Amino acid sequence: MANVTLLDGIFKESQEKGMEYLIYLDVDRLVAPCYEAAGETPKKPTYGGWETRGIRGHSIGHWLSAASTMYSVTMDERLKEKLTYAIDELAHIQSFDKDGYVSGFPRTCFDNVFSGSFEVDHFSLGGSWVPWYSIHKIYAGLIDTYQLTGNQKALTIVTRLADWARKGLSQLNDEQFQKMLICEHGGMNEVFVDLYKITENIAYLELAKRFCHKAVLDPLARGLDNLEGKHANTQIPKVIGAAKLYEVTGEKQYKDMAEFFWNQVTKHRSYVIGGNSIGEHFGPEDKEELGVTTTETCNTYNMLKLTECLFRISQKVEYIDYYEKALYNHILASQDPDTGMKTYFVSTQPGHFKVYCTPDQSFWCCTGTGMENPARYTKNIYYQNGDELFVNLFIASQISLAEKKMSIKQLTVFPESDRTQLVVEQAESVHLTFQIRVPNWNSGPVTVTVNQKDKHTTTKNGYITLEGKWNKGDIIDIKVPMEVYTSPMKQDPTKAAILYGPIVLAGALGTEKFPETDIMDDHLKLNNHPLIDVPDLITDDMDVRNWVKPVEGESLTFKTDSIGQPGNKQVTLIPFYKLHHQRYTLYWNMMSHTMYQTYLTEKRKKTDFLNRVTLDAVKPNEQQPEVEHSIKKHNSRSGYVNLYNCGWRESVNKGFFSYEMKVSNDTQMYLFVTYNGDDTDRHMDGKMYVREFDIFIDGTAIAHQVLKKNKPGELFSVCYEIPMSLTEGKETVEVKFASEEGKIAGGVYEIRIVNTNTIFQEN
Repeated sequence: MANVTLLDGIFKESQEKGMEYLIYLDVDRLVAPCYEAAGETPKKPTYGGWETRGIRGHSIGHWLSAASTMYSVTMDERLKEKLTYAIDELAHIQSFDKDGYVSGFPRTCFDNVFSGSFEVDHFSLGGSWVPWYSIHKIYAGLIDTYQLTGNQKALTIVTRLADWARKGLSQLNDEQFQKMLICEHGGMNEVFVDLYKITENIAYLELAKRFCHKAVLDPLARGLDNLEGKHANTQIPKVIGAAKLYEVTGEKQYKDMAEFFWNQVTKHRSYVIGGNSIGEHFGPEDKEELGVTTTETCNTYNMLKLTECLFRISQKVEYIDYYEKALYNHILASQDPDTGMKTYFVSTQPGHFKVYCTPDQSFWCCTGTGMENPARYTKNIYYQNGDELFVNLFIASQISLAEKKMSIKQLTVFPESDRTQLVVEQAESVHLTFQIRVPNWNSGPVTVTVNQKDKHTTTKNGYITLEGKWNKGDIIDIKVPMEVYTSPMKQDPTKAAILYGPIVLAGALGTEKFPETDIMDDHLKLNNHPLIDVPDLITDDMDVRNWVKPVEGESLTFKTDSIGQPGNKQVTLIPFYKLHHQRYTLYWNMMSHTMYQTYLTEKRKKTDFLNRVTLDAVKPNEQQPEVEHSIKKHNSRSGYVNLYNCGWRESVNKGFFSYEMKVSNDTQMYLFVTYNGDDTDRHMDGKMYVREFDIFIDGTAIAHQVLKKNKPGELFSVCYEIPMSLTEGKETVEVKFASEEGKIAGGVYEIRIVNTNTIFQEN
C-alpha cells in the first residue's frame, strides 16, 4: 500500500480531512486512561464519551493504527513525531507492570479470568466491559506502528503484552477458554496471527487458534448460517482472523468459514450501501429492515478488511464489486467533509439524516475505525501478484513498482466520468500483465484501448487481460459505461433504491424540522427526532431511465419527473457520499398508479373501520390522552419513536401503568393493544430484563403477554377478549399493565377498546 499515492479527487480530499483530525488529537489525552489504569497521574485529562467508560483506552489503539497507516501513504513527519511520542509513552506506562500489561483499564478483570472462575456474558467478562475487545485495539495499533513505520519499540511493547496474555491464558483449559470467548473480543485471533508472521514464534500461532470462537466459526465451516440475532461486529473480526489463519496454515476449514460468512453477509444480510445490521445485530436473511440504527460503520470497516483477505486468497472479481460498493456508499459517505467527524450508524429510515461524532466527547467504536478509514483508501485500488497487476478500482492514483523500475498513474474523475486512463510514467520494456476489472454494474461493453489503436473487450473471470512489454508513455484508455437503474428491496419489490453505476443516489430532502446540530456527543440522542413525509414515486413506467434525468451543468445530480406523491413533486438525487447535513432517503416506495390507489384505499378503509368499531383509545406518552384517561403508574416511563410517529409506555420490576377506559355494558368488548415488533429482552443495570407481563381489567388478569421480537421492523397488535362479567353494568374499566421483579411490561404503543375481534375486516 505504501507504494500507492492518491492523486487529486474525492478520496484525496477525504484523506486530507481525515489526517487533519489525526493531527488534531492530543496523544497525552489519548493515553491518559492508560496512566490511570496503572495507578499513575496522567499528564492531561482523558477525552470524553466512551473514553470515560469501561471501554476506555480503545481510542489510542485506533489512533496508532490510523496514524501509522496515514504516515505510510503520506510520509507526513508530524504524524511520525506524534507516533514516536505515543510509543514512548506506552513503553513508560508498561514499565509500571512487571508482567508487561498496558491498557486503558486495570488488569483486575483479566486476573479474574486467568483464575478460571469468572462470570461472562456477551458484553462483559470478569466484571469489565468487553476487555479483550478494548485491548485488541492496542495490540493492533502497536503491530501497525511497527510494520508501517519501523518503530522497534512498538514491537517490544506488543510482544511483552502478548507474553503476558499467553502466560495468563495458559492456565485455562479449552472449555474455560471457549467460555471466555462468549464475550466480544475483537480480532484477538487476527493479532496473534500477525505476531506469528512477524516473530515466527509458534506459540502465537497456537494462541491465535485458541482464540477462534468455535460456537460461531464451526457452523460457518459447515455452511450453516446461525447469524440471525447475533451482534454483527462481534462476529466479523473473528472471521478476519480465520481468513488470516488460512493464509498461514493452509487449513481449509478456515477458508470455508470466511468464504461462507462473506457470501451470507454481502449477499443476504446487507443494504444497498454495503453496510449491514440493525441495532448492531444481524436480522433475518434477505430482509432489509429500514430504521435509524442500521449499517453500523464499524461493521463495514471490518467487512472491507475481510474482503481484502479473501481477494488475496483468490482474485474473484465479486470481492472487488462489493468492496467498491461499500467503499463509496458507506465508508466515504461516513465522514463529514466539513469537520472530518464520523458516523456510528447510517440511517436507512426515509426522511432521517446522518449523525456525526464530536471531536472531543464521543470516541465511539466507529469514531475509532472512522479514524482509520481515510488512511486506507489506497488499499485494493491495485493488487500485484508477480508479473500481474490488477486494476481493481477507478480512483485517481499513482503506483510505483520499485522492483520493476516502473511507475503508473491512473488519471480519472470517476464516477463523474465513465472513463479512466492508465499512463506509464516510468518503464523500459517491462514485462507486465494488466488485469482490468469489468464491474458488475456496467451498462454496456467495457472497452480497453492501448495507445489509441489496440482495442480489447474480451473478459475472463471478470477482468480484461493485457499482456506485454511496457515503456514510458504507453497509455491505456478504459471506458466503463454507466446508467441509472433500481435495486429492489430484498423482501419488498415495491421499495427500491436508485443507483448510477456503483453509486447509490440519495434523495436530497432538505432541512425541514432539522436539529440544531447533527454533530453529537451521544449518537442516540437524535434517534427519535421528528421525521418528515417522504414522497412516494408513482409511475406506470418502471424503466427508471425514462424519468430520472441528469441536471445539466451539475455533476452527478439527477432529477425525477414530477412523479413524487402526493403533490406531483420532483425529487433531486445526488450521490450518498456527497449528502451531508440534510435529510435523505435511500429506499423509495415505487408503484404504479393503480397500486398506489389500491394502497391508499386499503389504508383509508382500515382507518375508517378501526374508528367505527372503537369505543375508546389511548395513545401513551401523550399528555392529554393520558390525563383524560386517569393514568396511574409506578416504575413506569414513556418515550417516542419517530419510526412509527407515536409514543410508548412501559413499566419495570414491580411496576405498572393503568388507564380508565370506556366500555359498553351489554356488548362483547375486546382490548386491542399495539406493540413494537422489535421489542425483546433488555440489558439494564448489569441485569437482563425479560418483556413478560400481565394485563388486568379492574384487577382481574385477562392475558399474559411475552414480547420477544414478535414481528421485527413493524408495529403489531393483539386483540384480547374481555369477559362480559367484567363489563356488566359498567361504563368504564381500569386497564392495567403490570410487571414483576426482573421483568418489563410493554412497551405499549396504543390501547383501544373495540366491539369486534375482526379488526381489519369489514363486518
